[in-house]
Amino acid sequence: MVTTMRRTAETRPKLRMTRQRRALLAAVQQARGHPTADDIYRIARRRLPHISLGTVYRNLEILSRQGIVHKIELGSAQRRFDAKGTSHYHVRCVGCGRVDDVAIGPAAKLERAARSATDYMIIGHRLEFLGLCGGCGTRGEQVCKGAERGEAKQAGA
Repeated sequence: MVTTMRRTAETRPKLRMTRQRRALLAAVQQARGHPTADDIYRIARRRLPHISLGTVYRNLEILSRQGIVHKIELGSAQRRFDAKGTSHYHVRCVGCGRVDDVAIGPAAKLERAARSATDYMIIGHRLEFLGLCGGCGTRGEQVCKGAERGEAKQAGA
């Protein structure tokens, strides 16, 4: 018999929503797109000027583990966070690092196929699409050659 250690909302201990956690959640919700921890830190400092970057990282991890925000780990790019509660996919620009939602629902067929192809107990999946955003795609050949070699500029660079 196989048992899992996954905690459901019913078995998860109640999280105390501190002032810092409320400010971080508000920062994730008000940020455009999928902010990094550094972006969230800059937004949260408007409300809490003395909050430290360490507190931001620590509490984002807690909020992520609790399922209140979603941590997006894409390739080698910096982690990003999403306040959207539903499962969905993302697309990342290999030119500038921008991340956007993809408006298609999760494909349960992928999990069934993985279950039948392996001896793993599949509990979920992540899917990342790669491409060039509208801005990078219109800049032409130079960006495309860099993208083919796996060279991605950091967002905002």
